[in-house]
Amino acid sequence: MTTYWCERAWLPDGIAEAVRIEIADGRIVSVTACAEKTGTILNGLTLPGFANGHSHAFHRALRGRTHHERGTFWTWRERMYSLAARLDPDSYYRLARGVYAEMVLAGYTSVAEFHYLHHGPGGKPYASPNAMGDALRQAARDAGIRMTLLDTCYLAGGIGVPPDEVQQRFSDGSAENWAERVALLKEDDLFRVGGAIHSVRAVPEYELPKVDNAVPKDRPLHIHLSEQRAENEQCEAAYRWTPTGLLWDYGVLGERLTAVHATHLTEQDIKWLGDSRSGACFCPTTERDLGDGIGPARSLLDAGARLGIGSDSNAVVDAFEETRALELDDRLASEERGRFTAEELLAAGTEHLSAGWPETGTLAAGAGADLVAVATDTVRTAGIEPSGVLFAAAAADVRTVVVAGREVVRDGAHVLIERPETLLAKEIEALWQF
Repeated sequence: MTTYWCERAWLPDGIAEAVRIEIADGRIVSVTACAEKTGTILNGLTLPGFANGHSHAFHRALRGRTHHERGTFWTWRERMYSLAARLDPDSYYRLARGVYAEMVLAGYTSVAEFHYLHHGPGGKPYASPNAMGDALRQAARDAGIRMTLLDTCYLAGGIGVPPDEVQQRFSDGSAENWAERVALLKEDDLFRVGGAIHSVRAVPEYELPKVDNAVPKDRPLHIHLSEQRAENEQCEAAYRWTPTGLLWDYGVLGERLTAVHATHLTEQDIKWLGDSRSGACFCPTTERDLGDGIGPARSLLDAGARLGIGSDSNAVVDAFEETRALELDDRLASEERGRFTAEELLAAGTEHLSAGWPETGTLAAGAGADLVAVATDTVRTAGIEPSGVLFAAAAADVRTVVVAGREVVRDGAHVLIERPETLLAKEIEALWQF
């Protein structure tokens, strides 16, 4: 049994003081407020672990390297493809170790990795068909973060367009081949396997239900949805449906589906997603970085959809920044303040169901033992109300992170990987020396 005593903790019914949390076998056994000070002391405010609902780990190597000549989403994508062509299982493992360590330091305790970089150059399979996925699994384990590998079906370079040379690394040729490869992946205590449809551009319509049916019903299924207006236009021209409508028509919408970005939606799209209780994962720092637009977060929540957040391209890795951006971006779009309550924002930031870990995300008996202690005496957080931490704190204010009962960050430093910033600098520089 491990005991933590929290100066303050955000419990399901609100923020409480002097909270004792007892943990055994990776689960919270008991939570007691107004308790005597015993065990490991966590000063500041303790929160449930944040869930990173959408990540492309290798995009981290693009940070600060895609702003030449102003650029567009599509020129950014070409530079991303160039990077993808340079990675192999060994280099991806080394890079991802640093990326996942950065995530834990930022307060994330689970990550849903949207993984489509499957094969070698020219699409040639590795001797071990899941060598790239296994590299990510090991990197996440080294960093101490829960992972759901959203192995992604990616079959086309656009609607009716075959994959180009780089995209051949992403493709298994058919949904059946994709499913056979994914079935070889084995889960463990911190690693689960879900699935993803890359987009309606990359998976032909007749393959959509095959992907849906291949993913176990108790595991998540994700899709990039309506991120760009061009995607909507191409989909409607080819199928006479919006991307959301196409998923509805094929019966893919549902509680285990998460629409990533969900930026350019019609009112009917919002209703379909809400009625089906689908999730919507917003990635505000990436959506800003790529100039995607501001999605209808408040409308989706009101319609019945679940909200979550993700770091996507990892242009920024900061759970607080992504979470508060739901409110701040919605203010810009609506020209109104107070779009979300603090409780709604916390629920979105700790929405582990879409990330594949429904048993965690709350500080309550029986939940997975994921805790994040945030300092409330830094230059950013000094003087705030406790619930204001979501608007004031940054990744730099995270002091302690516990994942499945194991302390992974202590005093703001990663316990398992020494100086991840040095690791990241070395690996990213090496990738761009080609």
